[in-house]
Amino acid sequence: MNILFVHQNFPGQYPHLARHLAAQPGNRVVALSQRPDGDLPGVRILRYRPKRDATPRIHHYLRALETGVLNAQAVVRAALALKKSGFIPDLMLGHNGWGEIWYLKEVFPQTPLIGYFEFFYRLHGADVGFDPAQPPNFDAGPRLSTRNLGNLLGLEACDLGQCPTKWQYSRYPERYRPMLRIVHDGIDTDRVRPDPAATLAIPASGNEAPLELAAGDEIVTYVARNLEPYRGFPSFMRSLPAIQKARPRARILIVGGDETSYGAMPREGRTYRQLLLDELCDALDLSCVRFLGKVPYSVFLKLLQVSAAHVYLTYPFVLSWSMLEAMAAGCLVVGSRTPPVEEVIRDGENGLLADFFSPEEIAEKVIAALAAPGDFAALRQNARQSVIEAYDLQRICLPGQRRLIEEARALCPTPD
Repeated sequence: MNILFVHQNFPGQYPHLARHLAAQPGNRVVALSQRPDGDLPGVRILRYRPKRDATPRIHHYLRALETGVLNAQAVVRAALALKKSGFIPDLMLGHNGWGEIWYLKEVFPQTPLIGYFEFFYRLHGADVGFDPAQPPNFDAGPRLSTRNLGNLLGLEACDLGQCPTKWQYSRYPERYRPMLRIVHDGIDTDRVRPDPAATLAIPASGNEAPLELAAGDEIVTYVARNLEPYRGFPSFMRSLPAIQKARPRARILIVGGDETSYGAMPREGRTYRQLLLDELCDALDLSCVRFLGKVPYSVFLKLLQVSAAHVYLTYPFVLSWSMLEAMAAGCLVVGSRTPPVEEVIRDGENGLLADFFSPEEIAEKVIAALAAPGDFAALRQNARQSVIEAYDLQRICLPGQRRLIEEARALCPTPD
């Protein structure tokens, strides 16, 4: 079978599935990507680039749409070159978020296309307006409606769609839900698992001495792609003075970059880390706080395995893999009481929940975890079991993705 993946940051959501399909005898797997790295064994990766950026002064409602059209056109050119070379896919899979899959069926009309759909934008009930400090203006509704044109183009282009969680699926209009299937990418629980003997060595940096940490130490962890409001970074930072006052020996390890993945950068070119450090500088013992930036996956796993309390906060938005991986590693997760988290974590059963906007409640839960770790052993075990039962890669998610592929191929049988 010939398989085509399309994702501007390949492998993105597809590392496990692409690796699995590439390992099957007789399969030829090709991926179209803008990312300069991201190679996978058995996958031929072709890089594409749009011919230009979006028009600088285009109406701001249309900027993301034009960017998507430019991506889609570049993908079509790459797909036409593949077709000319003799590669005709039997299956296509691609993320809808950047427009890349919108015109694929123009090149391969008989080939089933499965789109990955993460988020349908809404004025109410999700990220917009969630933070009372940033109420939406009238412009937000029309802007979001226009931004959803990309979602609608993708939904119309695909034969079937994949949503990773029930809550994300619920954001899509009812008329499109019959073509969407809830299938998570999967957590490799055979690799991501507790290790009571885990250690983590953090090298010296600047004026900071090296650290040797081990499971059982008082370690508070926080992980996000970038340190920003969408992932609750301000609330987490504001919880630290109380945590440090109650548990002065605690080490705070923070992973994430200083850019923004979602929402706007702060004004005057500053980062959220700088803003929060300026706000809290007199209340924090920075000798016990380490900002690690973006770390290799192996370091990330060790970080989870030595964690005594892992804080995961998010707006009502896309759920991070890191929270599920933390649970699979046996972390005690202190999560935000928001719908994406509540779909997975039941307070007092497989984790702890706190108000997203309450540094006091976040601190209270973390302090309890550090003061009496034995009291939460069952929650850690239940956290891992929850991921095994619903998000396990080999036993739940890969079989679900294979069923999705079979269903899509049945909808578009290969012509004689």
